[in-house]
Amino acid sequence: MLRRLRVSLRQVVNQMARRPDLLCGAIVLSCLLILAVKLTCSRAKNVVAPARPPVRFFSSDAPVVDLFLGQLEQVDRLRSMAEVSLIFFYAPWCAHSITAREEVQHVARRLSREVQFIAINCWWHHGKCRKQQNFYQYPVIHLFYRRFGPIDYKGPLTAAYLERFIQRVITPLTYLPSRATLQDFLSYHEPGVVGYFEFNASPQPPGYLIFLSSALQALKRDYRGSMRFAVITSKQVAEAISVFEDETIYMHRRFNTSLIFPRAERNFTSENICSWAYEHRESVMHWLQPHGAKSQLLEHELTKGPALLLFLPFDPLSPSQPLLKQIADIALQYHSCNETRWWERPTYWDGTWQPSRRLPLASTPCCNTVVLPRLDYSSRTHNVCELCLNQSAGVRPSAVQSPRCTFLEMEAALDSFYLKQHTFTQLLAHSTACSNVVNTYSPFSHFSACCKTLRPSFPSPAPPLEAFPQAPGPQVANITGLKCRTNKTLRFYLLDSHLHWTFAARLGAQGSAHHELFATIVNLPDEVHYVLDHREGLKDRLEHFIWNYSVPYSPLKRHLVGDSVPKSPDSLIKEVTTASFLSTVMDPEKDVLLFYYTQWCGFCTVLNHIIIQLARLFQGNSKFTVARVNTARNDLPWEFMVDHFPALLFFPRERKHLSVKFPEDLPITLPNLVRFILQHSSILRRDGTRAGLLEEELRRMQVEVRALQHAREQLSQQLSQLWQEKRRLSLHTQTLESRNAELQQQGRRLELLYQEKHQQLLDTVSKLQALADASENLLAENTLLKVLLASVKEKAHPEPSAGQEFTGEGTTEDLKSHGHS
Repeated sequence: MLRRLRVSLRQVVNQMARRPDLLCGAIVLSCLLILAVKLTCSRAKNVVAPARPPVRFFSSDAPVVDLFLGQLEQVDRLRSMAEVSLIFFYAPWCAHSITAREEVQHVARRLSREVQFIAINCWWHHGKCRKQQNFYQYPVIHLFYRRFGPIDYKGPLTAAYLERFIQRVITPLTYLPSRATLQDFLSYHEPGVVGYFEFNASPQPPGYLIFLSSALQALKRDYRGSMRFAVITSKQVAEAISVFEDETIYMHRRFNTSLIFPRAERNFTSENICSWAYEHRESVMHWLQPHGAKSQLLEHELTKGPALLLFLPFDPLSPSQPLLKQIADIALQYHSCNETRWWERPTYWDGTWQPSRRLPLASTPCCNTVVLPRLDYSSRTHNVCELCLNQSAGVRPSAVQSPRCTFLEMEAALDSFYLKQHTFTQLLAHSTACSNVVNTYSPFSHFSACCKTLRPSFPSPAPPLEAFPQAPGPQVANITGLKCRTNKTLRFYLLDSHLHWTFAARLGAQGSAHHELFATIVNLPDEVHYVLDHREGLKDRLEHFIWNYSVPYSPLKRHLVGDSVPKSPDSLIKEVTTASFLSTVMDPEKDVLLFYYTQWCGFCTVLNHIIIQLARLFQGNSKFTVARVNTARNDLPWEFMVDHFPALLFFPRERKHLSVKFPEDLPITLPNLVRFILQHSSILRRDGTRAGLLEEELRRMQVEVRALQHAREQLSQQLSQLWQEKRRLSLHTQTLESRNAELQQQGRRLELLYQEKHQQLLDTVSKLQALADASENLLAENTLLKVLLASVKEKAHPEPSAGQEFTGEGTTEDLKSHGHS
């Protein structure tokens, strides 16, 4: 290749030597090319390709105003065209924005007559939205109700949830024209706030807009709208809840006294009304909305205590939710600690809505539940006492607060009543004992403390549902007020199974059936959780599920997450899962050697061949089983867990509680494992013949081990020789590489010398060419001189004429003249 290059280079040089004009042209073109490349590179360092202008994000037929150039200044003009407006801030590249686009278009086609839908590109760097707004994520949805806003929507980006939220913004208040609608409103499980306004004096009372704004403030806090707001304009309807004054805000509560907004203590503003409602609301169920699989919301709630997680298919647009209503009734029943609190809510008698017979706040009891010590520690009966304080004298408490007992008042009641074991022998007959208490810190307060033993809270665990009769009987689990009769209080949480089924599957839900309810109790501090058997009769099963968890000795079986049954159960080593652990390992008829491993344990894989050899050695013995369990994929009871891997535990026959762990300081080899098993297995020790065979087999294997050790030594010697040979070859390779480097350096020197000689040769050729040209010029001049000389000779010696004789006179002058010429 180098030789061809040299020949071609030589030909080009020869042609350029013959044609100097080509050489000059090539040099000029090279200079121009170099200059152009330099100019291009210098400009490329400072030039950035401009971004392509944005295009319309939403479909042209969608009723959405798409400001894809980020024209934020046009939003106010567009909002004024409708009473309710939705602004969708998006980034064209955002996957969440692209997904939510279809949902927003679907909602816009349904509500375009009532709501103005505006979409704005807040990523275009020349747009005003990008310069003025700084969002943490996209998309961002804001709603405006007239001039009120923005109301930030933080719910799921689905059409159903978004449409339900928009409808709540369109109608933030529920109109209650009759007592029947009032009854339906107050019977719902979510808290409700009712405002009474008379529309007789003016078209719109001055406080009505403030109350309307408070409902919108609640939507800013909770996109689900769990705090419901309603308005009454009829005086007869308002009297049903003992409201008689205009512009009165009433908050209905089930477990405590209903409240009236204290206008004398708080300013009548929308923020104060909303804050007051959230401070005093009662909530028996909480909706959870984890944002993604890595959300810490679920963990934050579970750390508060035992929780009942209910995954149900929820349709936000459905007018009726029968499944949710059943769950709400159970939750209300569970939290109803006092069944006779008739003073808290209005009653419905004989087809008429009667006013509530609320006791004066001064006589409303303030109770605390006390668990009494057991007289008989062998009994499972727990005596529970209600200690109630009635303020019979002194200053009347504020009408805007629910009756609360301070710690000092309750402590005084406990000291007065002498809560000790010998005091309550008579209370086993369900009698009542009372004591008068004088408040030490206030001479104007006088209380009466009464304590009685309630019926036994936990007589026995509820039997299976199949054993229950159809008609209600004494065996039916009664969870009414169970929250106040147990220390294992549950918190009720709801999750939409359409959105969060992955969490349900991780907690033990089977398949992907989104149309069913999945219920589980998770006790994070105790690291246990239980799963409800999902069959017919939801209400009864859920009540028994809660009851069986609340009893002191719960009969519920702990749910453990594990692999499915292995496909080849007849292998030498039996693979144990969570479901088959107890039946395999705790089999009283077999000795079991259990090998603990994980897929990330590298040393565990090294021991696989040893475990296989051990299983082959005991193959055919029906009284001995070799098993293994992957603890990373199977939950085990805490008493069978190990703290490091690999680990081996031996469970002897009929003595499972005397399990033995393989010594950690002993290497895990086949002889050591056989000795370990023979030492702790009573069956193998009694079988002398089998033990002798095992000893013989052990000796044979020891001989094989020694032979393997000898072979290993020979192999190590061969490997040492190979290593030395490899070392010699590596040194020889280094020598060859050094010589090759020298040859390459010498070749480069010869190449330089060749170029130098070639240049000299070109110079010589050019000189010879100049000499040849000079010779040609001289030859031409010589030829011309010869011609001239010949002509001169002819003129100098003319031929004599016929009559003239040659004389020497006068010829000398003629010759001189010709010579000078």
